[in-house]
Amino acid sequence: MEEIYAKFVSQKISKTRWRPLPPGSLQTAETFATGSWDNEENYISLWSIGDFGNLDSDGGFEGDHQLLCDIRHHGDVMDLQTLSVNQQWTTAHYHTGPGSPSYSSAPCTGVVCNNPEIVTVGEDGRINLFRADHKEAVRTIDNADSSTLHAVTFLRTPEILTVNSIGQLKIWDFRQQGNEPSQILSLTGDRVPLHCVDRHPNQQHVVATGGQDGMLSIWDVRQGTMPVSLLKAHEAEMWEVHFHPSNPEHLFTCSEDGSLWHWDASTDVPEKSSLFHQGGRSSTFLSHSISNQANVHQSVISSWLSTDPAKDRIEITSLLPSRSLSVNTLDVLGPCLVCGTDAEAIYVTRHLFS
Repeated sequence: MEEIYAKFVSQKISKTRWRPLPPGSLQTAETFATGSWDNEENYISLWSIGDFGNLDSDGGFEGDHQLLCDIRHHGDVMDLQTLSVNQQWTTAHYHTGPGSPSYSSAPCTGVVCNNPEIVTVGEDGRINLFRADHKEAVRTIDNADSSTLHAVTFLRTPEILTVNSIGQLKIWDFRQQGNEPSQILSLTGDRVPLHCVDRHPNQQHVVATGGQDGMLSIWDVRQGTMPVSLLKAHEAEMWEVHFHPSNPEHLFTCSEDGSLWHWDASTDVPEKSSLFHQGGRSSTFLSHSISNQANVHQSVISSWLSTDPAKDRIEITSLLPSRSLSVNTLDVLGPCLVCGTDAEAIYVTRHLFS
């Protein structure tokens, strides 16, 4: 991988997302958005990398990230999914006082989009389903969870996954009329809060979560109620986890401890055994037994669920040259990665797999 380049932006960055490319596009990602937090004034900003990271005629690197525009945001940016304001739902999440109709706003902690549907979750334990062309919520589950919901993602079009502050992963099916989850999975032992979740782009039953203890958990939502695999990871909270959208044997995580990691579970790297490059520490792979998987053809089993000892090896690479303040957010698209930190810096590379 080529060097990862930093730009200091005088804002603590809480979220960043690439602008999606059309399906089948051969273009490289060029535009990304950032949101800030814990500043006197917070902003949502749109950036272009243009020729940044490409070689010029002298063998050096061209360009720099360019700020295209920004807009002031009231409060901290907790999640980021869209690049334009089409609707505003100002009271999507709120706390109500005992026996009182009055309310105070609550943080919206997660948002996911599957055009035209938008789902939000919050500190108030509420789930909202919106549509981009509707001014009001299509559906609200007021008491979805008694604890804080930290993140949400789509499992399939009518189903979503949420993670909460007591170590639970819940599946919700909007086709059902009730307000109960269709499935609950949880970590064993201590109720360690889960902060982030992502679904495998090709095998929708495979889910990754990251928690307050820095542990990476891999789940098979078809089987059992516990994680299939636990991987000792960061030394502090894991803030985001993402499968690569087109190369899902690669996974990326970032943490409060100032680290940004690339996990490689591909089977074509021979005899790699918990390797860690660029000054990091080793990571141990722990696997639970998986029932009924012996009857499934090995070619359809995700590399993240394999119980073959010869394949239970993960190569981990630290992508930042040194640790600093918290790495709060990351996003990957094609060969490009962007992340944002509390050190008021954005890091970008356009050559993930070179």
